[in-house]
Amino acid sequence: MHDVLKVNVMENIHSENDHIAEHVNSDMTEHGVLTINVMGAPGIGKTTTLKQIIKKLKGLKAYVIEGDIESDIDTVDLRKMGIQTFQINTFGACHLDAPLIYNAVKNIHFSDKGVLFIENIGNLVCPAEFSIGEHLKMLIVSVTDGSDKPYKYPLAFQKADIIILNKIDLMPYVDFDEAFFMAGVRGQNKTVPVFKVSGKSGEGYEQVAEWIEERSKIG
Repeated sequence: MHDVLKVNVMENIHSENDHIAEHVNSDMTEHGVLTINVMGAPGIGKTTTLKQIIKKLKGLKAYVIEGDIESDIDTVDLRKMGIQTFQINTFGACHLDAPLIYNAVKNIHFSDKGVLFIENIGNLVCPAEFSIGEHLKMLIVSVTDGSDKPYKYPLAFQKADIIILNKIDLMPYVDFDEAFFMAGVRGQNKTVPVFKVSGKSGEGYEQVAEWIEERSKIG
């Protein structure tokens, strides 16, 4: 009989990521740039939401990091609006991580205090698990995706500092139970603000911009 040595590995697999995330957060705070991790499933209107919010921000310069598995379609659109935008392609990875963001911010010239929006990969699971140095997590969901998302993807709702319910103009045409949805949200996060918006009409985004403006005084 050979002796068997059992080794318990206690190190947190996220520890290195979290260490780098702390550096990103510190750097952004020093620059006076509020950093927002924008999370949500594919097709719920993350980029449209960024465009609408940025149009309504008062006195704050907007910066964007666009995360995609492939392509730079959204980055091209944002740059056409005059928004300083940096592209990250993961080529298969389902989320952005702190090392990727650390390298990206080193290539962005933060000429003014403002807001850095980091649009994460379209996914409701992995992005919620990794800190990327953000000050706030923004979760965007859509009425077209159904009212059961807080029950199926609880971690994203638990960690969200702000929730945006998009495409409310379609609510009369889809099977969306708002009371059921809100009960699920409150079951995971009792205090998170929920803003109802329409990416098509722009309804509701002024209130979102005001909420961000109130939290932008950092550094």
